[in-house]
Order: sequence, then C-alpha cells, then structure tokens
Amino acid sequence: MVRIRVLVVDDHRIFAESLAAALAAEPDVEVSAAGSGPAALRCLERAAGEGRRYDVLLVDADLGGRLPGARPAVPVQASNEEGLVDGISLVAGVRSAHPGVRTVVLAERDDPRRAALALQAGASGWVAKDCSLSRLLNVIRGVLRDETHLPPALLTGVLRELTAARKHRTESERLVESLTPREREVLRCMVAGLGRKAVAERLFLSPHTVRTHMQNVLGKLGVHSTLAAVALARRAGVGPADLEPAGRLRPEETNSA
Repeated sequence: MVRIRVLVVDDHRIFAESLAAALAAEPDVEVSAAGSGPAALRCLERAAGEGRRYDVLLVDADLGGRLPGARPAVPVQASNEEGLVDGISLVAGVRSAHPGVRTVVLAERDDPRRAALALQAGASGWVAKDCSLSRLLNVIRGVLRDETHLPPALLTGVLRELTAARKHRTESERLVESLTPREREVLRCMVAGLGRKAVAERLFLSPHTVRTHMQNVLGKLGVHSTLAAVALARRAGVGPADLEPAGRLRPEETNSA
C-alpha cells in the first residue's frame, strides 16, 4: 500500500494533535505535526535528507498569529529558529524549497482575498477547519492528483481577486519596463532592503547619483515612497538583488551610469 505522508502545521497544539490522530486512523495516511513555520521547515529538510519526503502539508492560515487579511509577513528564508512565519509565507517558501510537496491551507473563515493570496503563493487548496474528515481526506487525495480545491462559496470571490491581481501585475510590469537598466538594478537593490549608501557601495556609484536614480525610479513608477516602489516591484515579479559580493563594473559601465 502506498502511504500518503502528511504534515500538519498549526500553532494550536490541541487542534494539531487531534487532527493528526484522526488522519493517522486512515490505513494509507502517515502523519506528523509541527507547531510553527520554522519547525515545519526543519521537518521537511530532515525528511528529505532521509529520503522520506512529505506529500502534503496542511497549514494553518493564521499560523504565527497574523491578523485576518494581513499580507504575508516575512520571507521564509529570513526566519530563524524562534521567528514567526505566517501560513501564506510558509506556503511560498515550501513551493520554492520543496516543489514536490502539495500544500492545503486550513482556515477558520472564508476569505476570498487570502484564499487568492494562498493560491498565488502555491497552495493547492483552501479548506475550512470545521469541514468533515472525509472532505479533508478527499482534498488531500485530490491535490496529489494535481487538483485545486476551494469551497464553492469562495469560487466567485477568488476568481475576482485573481483577475484584479493579474490586472495590477500587468500595469506594474509596464511601469517597471519604463525604467533604464541602471534604474532597474537600483530598484532590485531597494527590493533587497538596501539603503542609499549600501546601494552606492554595491554599484560603485556616488550617493548623489544613487539618490538621483531612486528619485527617477519613484517618478517613473508613480509612487512617493520606497515602500510603495518595493510593493509595486514585487507585483511585477521583480526580485531582490543578489547580495553576494558584486564584481567591479567595467569603467564604461560606471561612466554610463
């Protein structure tokens, strides 16, 4: 018999242990529980190292105590042993580090916006915490067949959210494309959280030149703050600059800045 390996990730211990016990009663399900995002990531890494990868993660939407409707709080990669990782951030991190693992978000309430965020982050399903065990098992088996599962009442709202997000992304991409190559590099440094001095050191430019580039970036993107520019860049799919030590630019590149 092929067994399905499930990891329940919920910081409410009684719920996590009860759900794990209920799932473990199924003859084809092997289940473990983790109480936080960092703990879940350690379980995944350990299992992968032992050649016993998990198949499905069941993740609490409110993991880490985030407020309902809040955006993912921190990148999984930036978390530490004691750090908080909210449910949707964990989904994104698992998709990146363990693409073969399916994730299903467990939620206390229907929320089209957060369900859409979960799907965009890589979740295969959004399920109410008070659903029946048979319903949850159907979802677990379904996502392993590459199905996407949402409560029927959420479908219209989630589609509306995804359509709006796609529209915003398209507009954001158009604005980013209006930047020069140097301005895009400055924007990627901003996404990485670098300040003006750090950007200047990285790109071998003067702080005054970096300030001019940053002002141009804000103007072309139509925003008034670095935070707004970073948010727009992320919608457009702009990633952070590689923070490994950069090689020195050729003189002609420096002069062209």
